[in-house]
Amino acid sequence: MSWRIAAFAGGLAALWIAVASPVSHLDHHLLTAHMVQHLVLMLVATPLILLGVGSTLRLHWRPHLVVSWLAGSLTVIIWHVPAIFELALRSPFWHAFEHASFFVAGTVFWWPAVHSGLEAQSWSRPIYLFVATLPCDALSAFLAFCDYVVYPPYLSGHRLFGFSPLDDQALAGALMWVTVTFAYLIPAIVMIAGLLSGERRHTDQILAS
Repeated sequence: MSWRIAAFAGGLAALWIAVASPVSHLDHHLLTAHMVQHLVLMLVATPLILLGVGSTLRLHWRPHLVVSWLAGSLTVIIWHVPAIFELALRSPFWHAFEHASFFVAGTVFWWPAVHSGLEAQSWSRPIYLFVATLPCDALSAFLAFCDYVVYPPYLSGHRLFGFSPLDDQALAGALMWVTVTFAYLIPAIVMIAGLLSGERRHTDQILAS
């Protein structure tokens, strides 16, 4: 279908924006740009590519919801530990590995939602997405409201766009908070609407019989 081609092309474009566009050159100077990279890799590129390939992507292994949740959550948490975060900033190899891990984790995370179908008759999937917001919300709230710069390399970075390092950090946290909330909760609401609609049709059939 044409929409699958468009989704796949959009996913590839998002992947390019994250790792090869001017944004990729700003991430050493602004935490906000670094956060944009992570969000684009996990929340834009991966679900669009999965939607684009559709059922043509055949995998013998189907990740369990717990495995998928851990892949997404632990990747976000581990790479934002200050020492590990700074390692990726200093080393081109680890920086590339960081991007790859976000993309792979995003693929594993979104697989149950995309390839199990948003209309799948299971309450586990919307609950899965609701729960997935928790570690991201905790990290983003910490960055948004922390009164010191968590990642020292940004203290000596260029003051681009008039941001102080603390303002940059607060903006990065707020961006993550809002984006993750919408990206996870909107599909969850769509799933819940489908479940409720299915239950209503089932009830109507029982009453009609």
